[in-house]
Amino acid sequence: MKKKSYKKSWSGSVQSSVLGPGWLVWLGLSLLICGSPTRAQQSSTAAGPQNGLPSAPGTAASLDEQLPDPQLSGRISGSLADPTGVAAAGATVRLTHADQSLDQETRSGDDGQFSFANVAAGAFHLTITLAGFATQTFTGDLRSGEDHIVPQIVLTIATAVTEIRVVPSQLEVAEEQIKEQEKQRPLGFIPNFYVSYITNAAPLTSKQKFELAGKTIVDPVTFGLTAAVAGLQQADNELGGYGQGAQGYAKRYGAAYADTVTGTLIGSAILPSLLKQDPRYFYKGSGTKRSRVLYAMANSVICKGDNGHWQANYSGILGSLAAGGISNLYYPAHDRGAGLTFENTLIGIGATATANVLQEFVVRKLTPHVHDHDPAKP
Repeated sequence: MKKKSYKKSWSGSVQSSVLGPGWLVWLGLSLLICGSPTRAQQSSTAAGPQNGLPSAPGTAASLDEQLPDPQLSGRISGSLADPTGVAAAGATVRLTHADQSLDQETRSGDDGQFSFANVAAGAFHLTITLAGFATQTFTGDLRSGEDHIVPQIVLTIATAVTEIRVVPSQLEVAEEQIKEQEKQRPLGFIPNFYVSYITNAAPLTSKQKFELAGKTIVDPVTFGLTAAVAGLQQADNELGGYGQGAQGYAKRYGAAYADTVTGTLIGSAILPSLLKQDPRYFYKGSGTKRSRVLYAMANSVICKGDNGHWQANYSGILGSLAAGGISNLYYPAHDRGAGLTFENTLIGIGATATANVLQEFVVRKLTPHVHDHDPAKP
């Protein structure tokens, strides 16, 4: 009886302990103890690679160490001033990089300040321009995430460069060319002032035409050639009305010199000034011989105008007629007359054509120190 009573009491105690108010506590402790190994194993498994292979210890830490730090954009700012220290407002500031697609541009404010935001790290170059000032530059290096302040840049006043081209006037050019012509002496002594070896020579003024005529008239060689002409006339008894002897020679000399003076003044100075024509012969020096001969002969009746255009040589032809008409005042009676004047004018035109041909092919070769103004050679 006692044993039975003891067994029943133990069973009731167990049942009362399990199903009583503390059963939840016991259940929670049991689940916690039993579930901890499972969760630990799951956590270890989840931490491994997806392929189920065990992960090497420290792999995550190594990957973190190998990743580079990201390059953060930075900011560049600074100020501009003129030489007196006053803020330089409105200046153009250009920021350039090796990568031109990142170039930026801004203007300085009223306080001279400028800034660039979101600037990529690396070397940079600033170019500052402002009207009236010289261009300034600055080079620097921007670190990642840096707020770079450029030292104050002082603009310098731009140096004014004025280019002055001194172009001689047409009068001065003509003067220089005349001086060169006055050195032209075939055989070293014969004056040959009325030939230009410059095809586009500057036109002569009226004053220059008279000066050139005057120098020709009073040249010592002119007096010498006149004396030779008078001697030949006397030897052939031309202008026989003057007689022979010293008196006859003197009259012939005077007449010959008067012809030179009137012909040169009227045909090379007075009429060219009035009619705006150039009394000079312009050397051709190129082309075929035939073309040069025709050119030389044509220049006995044509000439260049002061405007550079070719025209009839009224000055030369009328000058010969005028000089011939004046010679009727001092020539002997039987050597005068209109017919003789026109005849001498035609002879003079032919003589001019012959002289021009000699100028084209012979005279230049006999003239020392002639400058080559044209590529063509005779």
